Amino acid sequence: MRASFFACTASAIALSAGLASAAAPQPGQNSGSSQVTPAKAEPHTLKAEWRHPIEIRDESAARGQPHSIARVWSEMMLFSIRRDLARPTIHARNLYHTSAAMYDAWAAYDTTADQVIHQEKLTAADPAEARRIAISYTMYRLLQHRFQFSPGVFTIFPALDQLMADQGLDPWYFGTDGDDPASLGNRIAQSYIDYGIADGANEANGYTNQVYVPVNPPLLVDLPGNPGMIDPDRWQPLGLDNFVDQNGNPIPGGFPPFLSAEWGNVTGFALRPTDLTVLTRDNTQWDVWLDPGPPPYINDPGDLFRWGFEMVATWSSHLDPTDGVMWDVSPNGIGNTVPLPPLGGEESFYDRVTGAHGSQGYTVNPVTGQPYPQQIVPRGDYARVLAEFWADGPSSETPPGHWFSIVNYMTDHPEYERRLMGQGPELDPLEHDVKIYLALGGALHDVAISCWSIKGYYDYVRPVSALRYLADQGQRSDPNLPNYNPEGMNLIPGLIEVVTPESCAPGQRHEHLAQHEGEIAIRAWNGPTVIVNPATDVAGVGWILAKEWWPYQRPSFVSPPFAGYMSGHSTFSRAAAELLTLFTGSPYFPGGLGEFVAQQNQYLVFEDGPSVEVRLQWASFRDASDQCSLSRIWGGIHPPADDLPGRYIGQIVGPDAFHEARRYFRGMKTCPADFNADNQVNFFDVAAYLTAFRSGDMLADNAAPYRQLNFFDLASYLNTFIAGCP
Repeated sequence: MRASFFACTASAIALSAGLASAAAPQPGQNSGSSQVTPAKAEPHTLKAEWRHPIEIRDESAARGQPHSIARVWSEMMLFSIRRDLARPTIHARNLYHTSAAMYDAWAAYDTTADQVIHQEKLTAADPAEARRIAISYTMYRLLQHRFQFSPGVFTIFPALDQLMADQGLDPWYFGTDGDDPASLGNRIAQSYIDYGIADGANEANGYTNQVYVPVNPPLLVDLPGNPGMIDPDRWQPLGLDNFVDQNGNPIPGGFPPFLSAEWGNVTGFALRPTDLTVLTRDNTQWDVWLDPGPPPYINDPGDLFRWGFEMVATWSSHLDPTDGVMWDVSPNGIGNTVPLPPLGGEESFYDRVTGAHGSQGYTVNPVTGQPYPQQIVPRGDYARVLAEFWADGPSSETPPGHWFSIVNYMTDHPEYERRLMGQGPELDPLEHDVKIYLALGGALHDVAISCWSIKGYYDYVRPVSALRYLADQGQRSDPNLPNYNPEGMNLIPGLIEVVTPESCAPGQRHEHLAQHEGEIAIRAWNGPTVIVNPATDVAGVGWILAKEWWPYQRPSFVSPPFAGYMSGHSTFSRAAAELLTLFTGSPYFPGGLGEFVAQQNQYLVFEDGPSVEVRLQWASFRDASDQCSLSRIWGGIHPPADDLPGRYIGQIVGPDAFHEARRYFRGMKTCPADFNADNQVNFFDVAAYLTAFRSGDMLADNAAPYRQLNFFDLASYLNTFIAGCP
């Protein structure tokens, strides 16, 4: 079955009536269940908090299984993120901590599962009701703490109060003594508050950097060129009269500091000590996790630096829905990507002229065996929708939260089965949700640590800085043309050219640039400066001066306030895709199709459009991840060199987090000898371990070198078995 994708799953949250999806008990009532019944199941149109009215479908009632209390509080978490500053690292951490806290509240009443931070086991006559109460108090207290200084606090806090009232719970109960679930929830929240103060994030000081200082002065994007650039390999802040982050929050001071440059200091979930490399730059040591090595630098042999940034410019020319280029953007034509090339092999994978990127498509839906209907749309509409959909703004849940929304969409599908790894009996909604949230939250938190540790150390330049700098140097392709400089840009006929007397003659392509003979021109998106009203205007594509190039973004944002290498979007998305493949036991969305509908002339925010309805469609989780990666190139935010390392590291982090979560599910953190999770240690555990080892199940990977099964794992387990449980 095909279901229209979410516009924003928490758009059902209405402050005037609490959570629209929550039909929870009123004060004095007892639900007797950890589940919350959604209000509607039929298609309906809501005012999307994200961007525009989009038809969404809540399938949970049609499945006969209402939303769990964990799902309701997860939606509240996303609701809060959308009203906070756009801080992907901090919200990846928030999503992990809140997911782990809900899991700990659930596991407190389970005899097998280990807890993550708060270690306490209780019993209850009605475990479902106890879990509902404990999770609610845990989340209420923790969200109040994490969002107390948010710019959206006066919206978030009333929503939290309303949700507690909807649950029939007293928000003024602060007790921590006793075995009742409310006191347990308050204790769990306090454990996570205490843990967060000491986990290396510098939460007590507002998550500020302690040593990082940019080497380049700010780029004044409203002026042409980049004359102040000192080191073209390094990140450059942006100087804007009014900087507005991706959630629509104005940032005082004209330009924000580098976000989370020292995030490598933060405690992770499944990262291993062997993943850490301590590197030195500017007389400072930097913790770098899963170091992929340096990005291409401007003076490296092979010129991959220029090739990549010039590709960002040439792909900007694709943002024209009137250029006559039509693509089938259904899974027939997009998805099922060929294997990734090695790092440094970008030129074999991306076509910098046409936009091709290794998609093979599918001959039939791999789940149903039926062909996918074609969806022929202008390439310019597809690229613009892709760039804005995955940009996660305004009112963004940030890239980590985006994948929580995708999970919620997936689990609402009537064909989705809540089976861990696609095996065994279906889990009840609460057990399923706390487990998938813990695994996903842990993965995305580890991604933030790895990715931002790399960003902080390598401190790599963004396209807007690099392209304007190169334009100032001139062209390096033809000594016989004006403005020759071996340090300049490569010319690509029809895309990157020198303005000559012939090309700027009346009626010629550079006529409007006649005052700029000898300068470099790029055929690219015309930029936000030509847009007066984004609701009706379209900038289009034309020949612009390279020194005035803009990414496809709002003029008050331009680029994220942190280094480029590597792409957070690529890393978050690939880790999530790999994890969901393992957790569900299938690489595919339910029914072989995930879908988001961008309505004609309603969806886009940066300018009007799309000119036709565009459906972003994915057969597999990896297809969605690949589209997310490419969106950042069309959006002008990353060159290919930022993309590939992120995909590769995501392929490591996602599976590692999943198997670490399984260890918590099975009680193996406290008793790794009990491999079959039956609360006994005997020969059957050895047999279960050997079966996992022989089948390549990475749950058996318990010794270095990690991410491979070998003699050291076998010896380590046998020693653990002999030692028994503590």
